[in-house]
Amino acid sequence: MLQKLRDKTSGWFATVVLALLTVPFAFFGMEQYLFARNVTFAAKIEAPPQWWPSAPQWWPVTMLWQREEIDANDFKNAFEQARQQQRQVMGEQFDPQEFETMENKRKTLDRLIDEKVLAMAAGRAGIAVGDAQVRDAIQAIPAFQVDGKFDAQRYQLALSAQSPPMTPQTFQQRIRDSLQQSLVPTQLAQSAFVTAAETERLLKLLGQKRDVSFVIVPPAAEDTAPVSDADAQKWFQDHQAEYRAPETVTIEYVDVDGSTLPAATAAMSESDLRKRYDEEIKAGRFVEPEQRLTSHILVQVPAGADAKTQKAAEDKAKKLDAEARQPGADFAALARANSDDAGSKASGGDLGWVTKGNMVAPFENALFAMKAGEISQPVKSEFGWHIIQLREVKTGQQTPFEVARAQLEKESGESERERAFNDLTTKFYDQVLKNPTALAPAAASSNLPVQKLGPITKDAANGQGIAANPAVLRAAFSDSLIQDGTVSDPIEIGPNHNVFLRVTEHSPERAQTLAQVKDKVIAAIRADRRHKAAEAQADAMVAKLKAGESLATIAAAQKLAVQDVPGLPRTAPVPDPAATKAYFEAPAPAAGKVSPGKASLPDGSIVVFAVTKVTPGDPKEAGEPERMQLRQQFGQLIGTEDATSLVEALRKRMKITVAEERL
Repeated sequence: MLQKLRDKTSGWFATVVLALLTVPFAFFGMEQYLFARNVTFAAKIEAPPQWWPSAPQWWPVTMLWQREEIDANDFKNAFEQARQQQRQVMGEQFDPQEFETMENKRKTLDRLIDEKVLAMAAGRAGIAVGDAQVRDAIQAIPAFQVDGKFDAQRYQLALSAQSPPMTPQTFQQRIRDSLQQSLVPTQLAQSAFVTAAETERLLKLLGQKRDVSFVIVPPAAEDTAPVSDADAQKWFQDHQAEYRAPETVTIEYVDVDGSTLPAATAAMSESDLRKRYDEEIKAGRFVEPEQRLTSHILVQVPAGADAKTQKAAEDKAKKLDAEARQPGADFAALARANSDDAGSKASGGDLGWVTKGNMVAPFENALFAMKAGEISQPVKSEFGWHIIQLREVKTGQQTPFEVARAQLEKESGESERERAFNDLTTKFYDQVLKNPTALAPAAASSNLPVQKLGPITKDAANGQGIAANPAVLRAAFSDSLIQDGTVSDPIEIGPNHNVFLRVTEHSPERAQTLAQVKDKVIAAIRADRRHKAAEAQADAMVAKLKAGESLATIAAAQKLAVQDVPGLPRTAPVPDPAATKAYFEAPAPAAGKVSPGKASLPDGSIVVFAVTKVTPGDPKEAGEPERMQLRQQFGQLIGTEDATSLVEALRKRMKITVAEERL
């Protein structure tokens, strides 16, 4: 038998079969044995060699392809950064569970892919970033600057504070890579421009006005016709996603509200109140500061002025000071005629009532050393020379203890209430830690009631009581509380106001039967019928307008009022922004014709309109600053679109593989 098997496999036919099997094995299987490795990428980007753009993905040709990978850990770090940024933006409204969607994950991954694609394209194009560019970019980062200048010590400290710490070499390489991948799209975006002819056309479009006539077709009458079981079943099958029961939880909670606690266990003694009063006086409280009614004349000295200019300013100040001291001199008139202080010149140098801490030190020192009615010698400050007139002094006044007493007693009570709240919260939490799966024992030890709420959904807008608080909902729908049944940490819902909660029941989102939602289905079918009836009426009116009938005739037949609006601009919501948008999307009417259309309004009514005339905007009405701003804005828009198109084109030339199971 063995001899027969040997004879069958040693002939020419067996040789041919073996050769044919070797070919696919060589091209499609060999690399799996030769280059086996542990795959951990979240995305892989592959590009054919530049000298062979159409190279097939066959082994061994694939060995010539360039490959870059985005590691799953790198993606997780980037996604966590995106999460933290969103948390900072949304604050208490941030929901970690809602953020954990595949859509958000793909957005983060696509950003990383774009960066990798640009880096590969830059490297393949031979684009390099010099050391000088890297150095300039680092020195321009505000976090590394002190008083607007690069500080090497702050640079080192900032890098060492990273988690994990980063070496300058690593950071420099990151900056180099970032500059390399952003160089082409940035330069492309900055090179965009808008020509003078394009600016004229934009001004004509933006300033365009249209003569419009319209009628408002009211919502159709209520639909009361019966809905068959077959229609209900079909609608339910077509819209099943709309009739899913939302995820709900039922909770029990304890409300620890400091405002309900007694103000104080005992009133403060007279001696304690007086002691507190004395301490507040020393701290500057209950004391009205001294005020001085002041005028001045300023002789300004420009920054960096030479000695000659400074001497001239000083001489002028001395001359004005001498004039102000003359018997019968009018200080206000001198200030109006000579002061360089634009803020007080018109009012005769009047600075109003001045207290300590409001003026620069030289001015203030001189002012508070004067007596009422005096005029100072010229005083030099960073602004120049001042001639100061002290017109009146209002001495500081101290609030008597008898007046301050009520405020001190109130504050003492609030402090006691806050202390009592903190003690109660701490005591309650200690009891929770002893029995983390029950609220009742901790509530009983603190003499607080356990309340129940639910079922509730994640929608804070429809929540009642504490269920309207985003922080409460985040805790109630967290996996840890749902799965473990433990009591939450204290959740702050206001000043000196915490709640502790525990999830007692949980119902995941689920499909419902037609029987459970039949009333809603019937209401939706009737609303759809009503909408379609209004649409049909509006479509018939538009068809008549296209056939040449006038809007006035059509409206009169249906007892609707026509409104004529000549010269309507783009920015006017008449009667609604959606309607105005439709007016300007309609084509310009031909001579002697109208351009009809319709637009649905939020209340269910429909606007049927006819555009009768289009008047282009007049570019001459725009000044040069407006033109410059328009060119700049549209240039940036075009540049951004060009850069986006570049990335999209580069991605099409490469093969991108995404491993969603690792996201």
